[in-house]
Order: sequence, then structure tokens, then C-alpha cells
Amino acid sequence: MAITLSELEVGQEIGRSSIDITRLDLVKYAGASGDFNPIHWNESFARGVDLPGVIAHGMFTMGTAVQLVTEWIGDPGAVIDYQTRFTRPVVVEDTTAEPDAAGAVVEVVGVVGSVDPDNSTARIDLTVTAGGQKVLVKAQAVVRIW
Repeated sequence: MAITLSELEVGQEIGRSSIDITRLDLVKYAGASGDFNPIHWNESFARGVDLPGVIAHGMFTMGTAVQLVTEWIGDPGAVIDYQTRFTRPVVVEDTTAEPDAAGAVVEVVGVVGSVDPDNSTARIDLTVTAGGQKVLVKAQAVVRIW
């Protein structure tokens, strides 16, 4: 089902998701991105630099959040702009004793922030939290809707 601009209203929720994150996810992301900073996999190193523990990569968190928009619109290529500010790290707990358990859970809610019929676009505002705290602010994706 194609989404049309006429269907959208400012404040309308487009969806919500809950994403489980494990340290294995961080290792996989490090391999894909080339970012092997030990704050993303080594507990003692992360604590040694005054972090609360191993933290998710910022770009991993950002990419995880925008999946809500790409799934809603049905075409990742329709996202023509995406920006955010990082406010808190996503701490990913060690779940070695329970390998299937999530080390962190990121909650994402998307709402229509604006509709621009002249440019066939809509801005989707994302609220992104982990542990009840906002981890991204001003997370906004602009999508082209034909």
C-alpha cells in the first residue's frame, strides 16, 4: 500500500518499535563499519574512560532508529534527509550468562512533524529512548512521497 501526502496529518503516529541490542550486535556493527573503538566492546576500557559501561556506536543507534521510517515508507531510498543530536549513550549490558537476553532496549516512536505538498515530502520526528532516557533528540527524517 502506497502512502500519499493527503493521508498524512501533523502529529499522526506512523508507528513504534522496540529494538533489542546485544553486545554481539555491536561486534557485528564494528566489523561492518570498521569502528573497533574498545568503548563498544571492552567493559573495563569503557569504565576506565568514565563511561557507565560498554556503549552502542552512535551511528548504530541512529541507524536502528530510522528503520521505523524505512519500514513505514517501504523504500529506504525515499529517505532524503536524516539528522539527529546524540544526548546519552546507549549502555549495552553484558548478557553472557543469558546470551539471548537484550543488553539494551531502544524504543522508537515516529510522528508526522510536517507535510510539504509543494516538495512532495513529509518530515517524520522520532522519539528515541533507552532505559526511559532520550538518547537522540531532534531526530528527524525527511521522506519523499510520490
